[in-house]
Amino acid sequence: MICADELGPVIPRTFPPAPAWSPDGHRIKAELDYSRGPEKTWVYGGLRPADGQALTMTASSRNSVFYQQFLQQVEDANPGREIWIVTDNLSSHNSLSTRTWLEDHPRIHHAFIPVGACWLNLQEAWWRIFRKAALAGRSFANPDDIAQATTLATNQLNSHAGPWIWGRPAPPTRSLRRRYVYLV
Repeated sequence: MICADELGPVIPRTFPPAPAWSPDGHRIKAELDYSRGPEKTWVYGGLRPADGQALTMTASSRNSVFYQQFLQQVEDANPGREIWIVTDNLSSHNSLSTRTWLEDHPRIHHAFIPVGACWLNLQEAWWRIFRKAALAGRSFANPDDIAQATTLATNQLNSHAGPWIWGRPAPPTRSLRRRYVYLV
């Protein structure tokens, strides 16, 4: 089983100095930086919960072609076994070209999570850890920097990976209770 999802867009930009206070006592706000240019980068990711190993791929767009390339990487990384992909029902995951591609790769099967229940996908929890390791507080000059940060963070997280279990572990039981003695 592989939990898969996309993260993004990650936009390469360099950050100006942090906002400060103006001489008249008002806070100076940072400008919003939003663009629709070709510099956006999407990160495709797949988590294998059984051993905690992850696979990532960067792409310039979020479409069926790149999703199929990601599925090919997942298939190459998991030889000789049936693969179930747990993902949301994005149009590129269920497009005609993707379904045609899946017919030629009978080992891969999709399991779509319900609409509005993204928390069922363990990949979402892995993205939180990934963002902290690869993207938080960093500025990127171009998409190649994002790809390099993605590769380094994935390798680092895979070196410390362990099995993922959905849910919260039970709190530890207290073996001894403290006894208080009151002296008068």
